[in-house]
Amino acid sequence: MQTLQNKAKILIEALPYIQRFGGKIIVIKYGGSAMEDENLKKSVVLDIALLKSIGFKPVIIHGGGKDISKWINKLGGEARFEEGFRVTDENALQVAEMVLNYINKSLVGYMGSFGVRAVGISGKDGGTLKASKKLINGKDIGFVGSVESVDTKLITSLIENDFVPVICPVSADEKGQGYNINADDAACAIAQGLNAEKLVFLSDIEGIYKDFSDKSSLITILKISEAKSLLKSEGVSGGILPKLQNCIEAIENGVSRVHIIDGRIQHCLLLEFFTDRGIGTAILRD
Repeated sequence: MQTLQNKAKILIEALPYIQRFGGKIIVIKYGGSAMEDENLKKSVVLDIALLKSIGFKPVIIHGGGKDISKWINKLGGEARFEEGFRVTDENALQVAEMVLNYINKSLVGYMGSFGVRAVGISGKDGGTLKASKKLINGKDIGFVGSVESVDTKLITSLIENDFVPVICPVSADEKGQGYNINADDAACAIAQGLNAEKLVFLSDIEGIYKDFSDKSSLITILKISEAKSLLKSEGVSGGILPKLQNCIEAIENGVSRVHIIDGRIQHCLLLEFFTDRGIGTAILRD
């Protein structure tokens, strides 16, 4: 009986969050170990299925960097990076688009096996993402794009017809030239375009630390002013810097809150959304 009562307490703890966020758009950037480990992949898809069934409106944006690198190497090329961005010549762009579309449709099929009605699109479909060439410190690294604009009509139509949009960040400019866009950048832009209630980054870290070398310094709640100060500190560096910048930009442009959570934890989305303590870092307006 005690076990059953504990389960009831968990449901009661979740109730105010279901009431508050039900019916709201949740943008999830899906990547890292949660895409590669089958048990974690199943866990995330089950979380999405539950969110959808209780009235949330999830939108998924995914990358596929490791698979792209693997296929470039298989085809005799070499994966090269500049400041964390893939140097993308015409061949690399073709491989990236092929791999990302394959991952996209595979994910849609997998979600369907758990009863989630999903539709896979790219940023090219319906002109969802318009891109321009991205320069890294003034250097041209090929067909790497920045998001110039977001047209949410197709995404909104899918949501209104009870589908989960699954989006890969391949895009084109006004002349039809294709670009590969960083998935974090695409998720940030789409969340802003949709005025999403939440933007969630699934990562391979627990969240944001005051000092990354000190794992006891995990920050559970971070206000925008504090996040800006943290950007200038020595404790934050490497790959978390652009992610934190994306979080700040998203909140300053209409997203209510951003979460960075550890996708290596089973049912990470449910634990972050429906428990009082959460498991990662939630970034909020001041």
